[in-house]
Amino acid sequence: MKKRLLSAILFLSFCLVGLWAKEDIRIINPVLPGDRPDPSIIKIDGVYWAAATSNEWSPLFPIFKSKDMQNWELVNYVFPGGAPEWALNNFWAPELSYDEKQKKVYLYYTARVKSSNRLACAVAVADSPMGEFTDLGPLVAQEPGSIDAFEMRDENGKLYLLWKEDGNSMGLPTHMWAQQMTEDRTRLTGEMHSLFYNDTPWEEGLVEGICVTKKNGYFYALYSAASCCDKRCNYKTGVARSKTLLGKWEKYEKNPILVDNADWRCPGHGTLVEKDGKQYYLYHAYNRTGSVYVGRQGVLEELFWGEDGWPYFKNDVKYDRLNTSLDFEDNFKGKTLNALWQWRVTQTIHYTTGKKGLELGASTDNRDLGTLLVQPIKSLNFTLEATIDTRRSTSYAGIGIIGGAHNGFGAPLAGIGVSVKGGRVEVWKTVDGNSATLAESPMDISEIARIRMIVRDGYKLDFEYLNDGGWISLAKRVDASSYVPWGMGFRIGLCAKGEDGTYANFRKISLIH
Repeated sequence: MKKRLLSAILFLSFCLVGLWAKEDIRIINPVLPGDRPDPSIIKIDGVYWAAATSNEWSPLFPIFKSKDMQNWELVNYVFPGGAPEWALNNFWAPELSYDEKQKKVYLYYTARVKSSNRLACAVAVADSPMGEFTDLGPLVAQEPGSIDAFEMRDENGKLYLLWKEDGNSMGLPTHMWAQQMTEDRTRLTGEMHSLFYNDTPWEEGLVEGICVTKKNGYFYALYSAASCCDKRCNYKTGVARSKTLLGKWEKYEKNPILVDNADWRCPGHGTLVEKDGKQYYLYHAYNRTGSVYVGRQGVLEELFWGEDGWPYFKNDVKYDRLNTSLDFEDNFKGKTLNALWQWRVTQTIHYTTGKKGLELGASTDNRDLGTLLVQPIKSLNFTLEATIDTRRSTSYAGIGIIGGAHNGFGAPLAGIGVSVKGGRVEVWKTVDGNSATLAESPMDISEIARIRMIVRDGYKLDFEYLNDGGWISLAKRVDASSYVPWGMGFRIGLCAKGEDGTYANFRKISLIH
């Protein structure tokens, strides 16, 4: 009897522990560290998939995979071969959607049309998030611009595309539009319908980034408003609801529901997903410490529902990721590049990897910065170190931090870094095609050179090189703050500058936080 009673108690204890563990999921934020704006998330057969904005860096639209929404792996790109032929730049706001009946994945995205210079909502399709995507092209491109597409079925099962008209670019109101769409997602049909627009004070100049869910007989639209993307940002998230998809939509009187907290600021533009019977919102925000230098990171937060029938957030998400988890090392001995590396969407890069490391084809592209192979920074304080085979390098081989010529939208490229060539090491600054030497020195090396860039507070740069067993300082506290671009965090990585046909040979790169 005692044994049966003890077994029952133990069984009940295990059940209670299991329930407690299920109720108290610990989320370590940011779940997508670094510059990962406008994140989107879906679940397929118990596996979670996410995508994020690329801006002007190729391969376009990274896709991440996770089994728990906490540990994410970059596994694919929507356009690994570069931009679609019709598209120019501004590769923003990927939105994943899974059609269970078709067993296909659709990814909506924003890009600028070459022929008209208008921002358009476009779509691509694949058999799975790991598959090869086929571009289906633009669906809508209004004169002020069309961005932030999201698909939703109405109360009768009809498929609609929802998007924002970019009226704020012309000093006009910004409408959330809906229009019926064919099941193959190749064209819109029928009339456009305005769902709502920026007509309340907290929304200021715009509403955007819509995400719609259904609950208790209502459609609920989470959406973002105000200024998203620079040091002066005041982005925030509100909610509206309607009995039918086309409205009439009612905005919550307690808006905004997602606002700044002690660790994060300017939160918004995300997607909802379900896990264990709960809803979570994956959105972007600036860490208060990291500010714009790191960029808008992927943050996960639970959505709650109040007794009044409206959703709310607790607005208490912390920054609790250990920076040591962000360390990175690459000796380039694989058959291809690590998926984290990116380059300008306007450039075709040439490289080989293998036993000799990375041989990166040089150029004078990118406003005289050369060939760039970079990745987003993920914290404010780190050291980037490169080992370079100077015997095999025929161009300048170096490392740098890459941004824009000023903090405004569409700024031309700028960068600050350190390079070696011909027995010399040089700290340089290149802004919109104009290059200047900040410091230089002879370098006593035979075959292998080691250089490093030490970054503090996201923008204070020290440059050093290794000589006779010790690190020699070349330049201290170089200020890069004026070069962080609008809407993006800094990129860091490799620079190969020289004439066509020359290259830089990198043996190893280390990123230590």
